[in-house]
Amino acid sequence: MLAIAGGKGGSGKTTTTLGLAAAFDGPTLVVDADCDMPNLHALAGVDRTPTLAAVDDETEPACVAHDHPDESHVSVLPAPTRSDAEATATTRDDEMRRVLGRLQCERGGVRTLVDCPAGASVDAVAPLRVADGVLVVSPLCAAALRDAAKTAAMARTLGTPVVGAVLTRTRLRPPGVADLLDCPVVASIPEVRPPVLEDRVVRTAYARLASTLTAEEDLL
Repeated sequence: MLAIAGGKGGSGKTTTTLGLAAAFDGPTLVVDADCDMPNLHALAGVDRTPTLAAVDDETEPACVAHDHPDESHVSVLPAPTRSDAEATATTRDDEMRRVLGRLQCERGGVRTLVDCPAGASVDAVAPLRVADGVLVVSPLCAAALRDAAKTAAMARTLGTPVVGAVLTRTRLRPPGVADLLDCPVVASIPEVRPPVLEDRVVRTAYARLASTLTAEEDLL
């Protein structure tokens, strides 16, 4: 299970989650763990319900995940609504960890990518605790990179390795970024006009990223 994380909203986490999933060969599950700003289902073009919360109803995850309309090997689990979750932060953390942990156990042979909430809240921490590795996503600007560095440090504190960084809306890979984030920059995704994931250059960039990560199969 690979967490796609970053310090700021709008950094390109959701686009990277879907772009990377589409680039992999074989069945891939993408999960939205962001209850406050859920947009994975919208970008994927699937219904909002049933959500990730349905996995906790003793239902086989394969039965509740949506099929991506354009990528037959990609399944989508939208984020739980706030009405699906308990009010306290501690309970939300426990619920998310349990559901993601169950997915991790039951989806043998299926790559799982988790689109994480931004920042350092309890909701953002929960998927990082469960994941086997973290891919940090950030645009190439100082404020976003500083927040991405905090996300990377938070993952390491939880004992989850940071496998690399993806820079969005740029073709550059400045050497200082790897030093700041303390991990290699494994991809740069150029800025293009929407729809971003239909652009040939962007799809090629995610295909190269998928190839780079394939060597780390234990993280996926």
